[in-house]
Amino acid sequence: MRFKITHHSGFAAPADALDLLWARLGANRDGVSFAKVGREIRAMTKEDAPVSMTRDERTEIGRRAVLDVVRDACDGAPELKSDWFAVSPED
Repeated sequence: MRFKITHHSGFAAPADALDLLWARLGANRDGVSFAKVGREIRAMTKEDAPVSMTRDERTEIGRRAVLDVVRDACDGAPELKSDWFAVSPED
């Protein structure tokens, strides 16, 4: 599944927050692949959820997996706050 990481509109992140996060994430972390594209970071997870789940349920599981990786990356970096970022399905 494909997701995008952007600035969260409810928090005042510095202009370079996505660049700082990208530097921490790299191209692959904890089974999630990342790519910096313009003003967002794109993430791709493997679809491991059972087929019996609805698409919305599978999407939420993938979104949570990406969000967990973002939180983990931010926890080890005092210059980053996970609240600055939003993870949503790629359109």
